[in-house]
Parts: sequence; C-alpha cells; structure tokens
Amino acid sequence: MIAAVPRSGWHVAAVVEASPETPSARRLVLDVPTWPGNAAGQHLDVRLTAADGYTATRSYSIASSGPGTRVVLAIDRLPGGEVSPFLVDEVRTGDEFEVHGPLGRFFVWHPVEPGERLTDAAADGPRPVQLIAGGSGVVPLVAIASAHGAAHDPTQMRMLVSVRTPEDAFFAAELAELARASDAFALDHAYTRRAPDGWTGHVGRLTRDEVERSVVPAADAPLVYVCGSTGFVERVASWLIELGHDPRAIRTERFGGT
Repeated sequence: MIAAVPRSGWHVAAVVEASPETPSARRLVLDVPTWPGNAAGQHLDVRLTAADGYTATRSYSIASSGPGTRVVLAIDRLPGGEVSPFLVDEVRTGDEFEVHGPLGRFFVWHPVEPGERLTDAAADGPRPVQLIAGGSGVVPLVAIASAHGAAHDPTQMRMLVSVRTPEDAFFAAELAELARASDAFALDHAYTRRAPDGWTGHVGRLTRDEVERSVVPAADAPLVYVCGSTGFVERVASWLIELGHDPRAIRTERFGGT
C-alpha cells in the first residue's frame, strides 16, 4: 500500500529557528500551524509580499517529512536572486511569510510498513534505493534518508553527495550520524574542488567512472533519485542509463529558482 500524499494549500509560516548551513546557505525551521504534513522528497512554494503589494514566489525542497507542523528548509543564496538572498541574509526569528504546499508526487519516498513487505516486496527483499545529490540538491534527499532512518527501514539505501568543498556540504552531521547508526544506509562523497584532510579519493568534477563505483549496481535494479542543477541532473541521469539502469527507475528533480 502506498501512503497518501497530503493535500496542498496556502499557509502562514513563522520562522522559529534560523542558522547558517554553509558559507552561502541558511537553515530555516518554520512553524506552520495548518501544515498537513508532507512526504519525504516533496517541496513547497515560498511567497514574499513587499509593502507595495509586489509578490515573488519561488520553490524550495523540504528537508523534513512526516505529520508534524515544523517544516525545515535549507536555502542557498543565488547571486542576483530575488528571494533566496532575502531568506539567507534578512529573515529573522519571528518573521512570517506564506508557503504553498506540500507539492510534488513523483519525487517522493515512503518507508516500507511492517507487513507490506510480505505482499509488495520481491522474494529477495525490498528494492534498494540510490540517492545522488549535487550541492544543495541534497535537501530533499536528506528528508528521504531521515525518514528511512526514523522508520528503521531495512531497505538498503545509499547516498552519493557531490560538493565543492567539505564546508559546502548541507546537513553533514545529520547524514554522518545516519550512516553511523544504520547498516542499511551508506554515505559517499565526491569533492570537486577541495577534499578534507586525509582524503585519498578523486578530487575534481564528478565522472561517470566515479558514479559507477559509488552507486548501487544496475544489476540490483535500484530506485534512483537524482537532485541538483539541471546540468548535473542531466549528466548523471545519462551516465546511469549508459551503465544499464532502467530509465523508468530514475527520478529526477532540478533546481534553478532564485
């Protein structure tokens, strides 16, 4: 049985926490009293309204999931942007703005419920999951990995995160803890500019060979989620297909709003 996706609508959100995430990004925790909950992997729209009535709306992935009224975002500042610089540099605890959501049904993931395994899973166990993120594209995948850990879901899940430097990694501590706490979750990194001290792997632009070494093999028929910039997503998806992954099993989410 597939869990129902909550119905979307407009809500007033209040900022209850605001903290630096990376040198160019900020984590916002919102209290949304009328929020219906959301599935892991969904997103929402943020609408800002100026004093003169001008509005600007942008979509952002949600880093949290479940039935609660707290919603976690992580916003990367885009130079010249209309919304992200305000959310990263100006918003303070207690500020309010409107959000519309939850949105999206294709890029969601639900933990396997007890008993569901007996009827919906293959004889050799649940289908493995591969998560691949470029930069801030990790945000919805954090929600998926966190939901997987919270449910103690035994489904094998692996995540590959590509970032410029260690300081540019979103939710680094949370993901490391998930990998430490569960044998069912594995975390891999790729660094395109500078790696942490002691790193012995490749440093530079992500390559097809590195993707092949770092993901669940196509022979295991994983369900794959890829999120990042348009160029990153298209490049990685094409490599996965070349490596034998079923295109129907590759779910993609691109970002590019400001």
